[in-house]
Amino acid sequence: MTTSTTGATRSITFWRGRCGRGRCFMSDVKCARMLLDAAERDIAALRAMCRSDEISDEIFGFHVQQAVEKLFKSWIALLGEVYPLTHNIERLFNLLADQGVAVEPFRKLIDYTPYALEFRYTGVDSSTEAIDREGTLAIVEALLEEVRRRLVEVEGV
Repeated sequence: MTTSTTGATRSITFWRGRCGRGRCFMSDVKCARMLLDAAERDIAALRAMCRSDEISDEIFGFHVQQAVEKLFKSWIALLGEVYPLTHNIERLFNLLADQGVAVEPFRKLIDYTPYALEFRYTGVDSSTEAIDREGTLAIVEALLEEVRRRLVEVEGV
């Protein structure tokens, strides 16, 4: 552990392995598993939000973006590739497509990139169409199942 200039404690252990920047202390498969597990937490939140009208589309969209980002990075790690440290879903989508991965069924999820930062702080304007939460969740869950299936194949479980 180290202390930042603000006095906050931070870990100096890199977990990204070859997936992101830093030294490799974790295999690509472990990195993929960690990202998938984190995405599952976002998806659990999405499921709960589908049952509540009190949660704004900005918050729902943020968790969609987070889940998709983590799942795409997990998939990239499973391919043994280095993923960029980005919130841009289209960039991750294109990296997978360039590897010959059939990601086309998940193209609509690219639209959630602005929820990572832009809409999270400024909100969406009144002309923005409401999110089809059930439909979006179905696509995210299909992505989860695809990445999970590939991870299980690699883990040999």
